[in-house]
Amino acid sequence: MSGKNIPVGSIVLLGAPGAGKGTQAKLIAGHYGIPHISTGDILRDNVARGTELGRKAKRVMERGDLVSDDLVNGMVADRIKQPDADRGFVLDGFPRTVAQAEWLDRELAAKAGEKKQTVVVDVDVSYNQLLQRLTGRRTCPVDGKIYNIYLQPPKNEGLCDVCGTQLFQRVDDTEEVISERLKSYERQTKPLEDFYRKHGRLRRVNGEQSVEKVMADMFRAIEGARLRQGLSD
Repeated sequence: MSGKNIPVGSIVLLGAPGAGKGTQAKLIAGHYGIPHISTGDILRDNVARGTELGRKAKRVMERGDLVSDDLVNGMVADRIKQPDADRGFVLDGFPRTVAQAEWLDRELAAKAGEKKQTVVVDVDVSYNQLLQRLTGRRTCPVDGKIYNIYLQPPKNEGLCDVCGTQLFQRVDDTEEVISERLKSYERQTKPLEDFYRKHGRLRRVNGEQSVEKVMADMFRAIEGARLRQGLSD
């Protein structure tokens, strides 16, 4: 059976900044023919289109405040009701809290004909590996090509392989900033991981492997969960 015939349902990806969940979300979406839903993308889309939720969110952001759960939940609810999400979807960056996870469960339970429990996969990468991935990033200001001084260094130190331009490090890729981001993620998502683990829905994939190996493990985790639910063809 091809991936695009599998009734995959809803998938949630968890993972710290730098774990590679965005890359995996795109690969999963392409394999199964379902939408990749990023809360950042739908927030920007609602603001750009001037929807009611987008206008409210824009006012909040202009004040420098965080967009509330109600607004984010509303945008997610609108997005997963679109026809392209009927067979399933992969959520990247949502839920971030137990309250959002509980809301998502209720929303999906209320969806006509929705019987599948959300499959939750955590892309597991060690703290030291995350630091290397994030603090080691260097970018070419001309063509946007990204290197990593630890994992994928340029041929000539500090210079782009393509055009020879001096590479730069983003200000938010310093160890001090990254360390705080990782600590914040741990504080925020630990209760979320515990919530899904308690309900027997959390699966872990080793994110320190090659992109292809992580992808294969992702597919096994997703399809294995569906088979255990007796919902896969």
